[in-house]
Amino acid sequence: MKIISIILKSLREQIRSYWVLVLTLSMGPFFIFIYFLIMESSETHYTVLVLNKDKGSGIGNQYVNRGADLLAQINYFKDKFADIPFTVKEITDSISGIDNLKNKKADALVIIDHSFSDAIEKRKTNDTSTLPLVRFTGDLTSASYLISAVWANEILNEYSLYLTGRSRAIEVKETALGTSASVNSFDIIVPGILILSLIMLMFTASIAFVSEVENKTIIRLKLSKLSAFEFLSGISIVQLIVGISSVLITLLTAFLLGFTFTGSFLIMIFIASLASISIIAFSLIIAALTKSAGEVLVVGNFPMFLFMFFTGAAFPLESKELFSIAGYPVNIQGLMTPTHAISALNKTLLMDMDVLSVIPEVIAILVLTIIYFIIGGLTFKHRHLKLT
Repeated sequence: MKIISIILKSLREQIRSYWVLVLTLSMGPFFIFIYFLIMESSETHYTVLVLNKDKGSGIGNQYVNRGADLLAQINYFKDKFADIPFTVKEITDSISGIDNLKNKKADALVIIDHSFSDAIEKRKTNDTSTLPLVRFTGDLTSASYLISAVWANEILNEYSLYLTGRSRAIEVKETALGTSASVNSFDIIVPGILILSLIMLMFTASIAFVSEVENKTIIRLKLSKLSAFEFLSGISIVQLIVGISSVLITLLTAFLLGFTFTGSFLIMIFIASLASISIIAFSLIIAALTKSAGEVLVVGNFPMFLFMFFTGAAFPLESKELFSIAGYPVNIQGLMTPTHAISALNKTLLMDMDVLSVIPEVIAILVLTIIYFIIGGLTFKHRHLKLT
């Protein structure tokens, strides 16, 4: 029954420290909202300029301009696939087009050569003396140019095959992994922010542990023959409730801003619970090294920033694989449990994978959590729970 008393006492202490609690619960929704504004204001859009210099070609009594037809085909493609952020603008001279490229008002310039129609007609009669010429101009170091050029080149190839009556030598079909085809930029950052909301437990949990030392109530607890397990478990349960509450509030905020997922909600809660316990375990190490809430706020900043910015929580981050265990890659960030929790949430929330797919991440979290608890528990017991 002592553990229940510790839980109730810890709940009261947590409510008294309401500013820390509010900070913890609001950090996730705050970052979700900030990233939503960033994504909305910087939504990717590509602009392709088209300059048609084609003089056309006479076929009998008929005059055709294949360059104009190509431009119409590009516009048709844009209208057919309206979800692609792709804008096409026709221009009349190359100088203004290049100026737009330099000023980042456009991403690519497509120039249709003056002999385009003649070359197309010759190709239809298997005359390869002249090839249809289309020039692409842009900043080759820009990803926006590369993406725009790929789209424009694909449309050009389709148009050329259609006019010459030829078929593709190779047919390529793309299959999306999970629900990745419908995932947008905002959806991608949500799993990391969910774990970010849990990292804030590093402060609330550490302060909850160390406040007993700072307020001298740890003496009464030691005299009551309270075991270290009961003391640590009681506070950990309360912090786990805080962590799950923070995740749910953050997830609700993401839903209100348009986030959707098709994965299992129960698997998400399971992963969030494991991540919460791991953060609480690490917080025990911080509490063992400090004697007051003020010291926690100073000492805890360094590991908190490591967990936030070097695990992929605040923004996507990848690092070089050092080695692998049973095919699971291990890197420097792998020493911090949020790295594995984010990977697991990406699989379940964005790719709709089942629980079997996240077993490596779950094992990694459990192993690291046990290590955290052993180090933190033994150190805390030696420094703060040992009767002298």
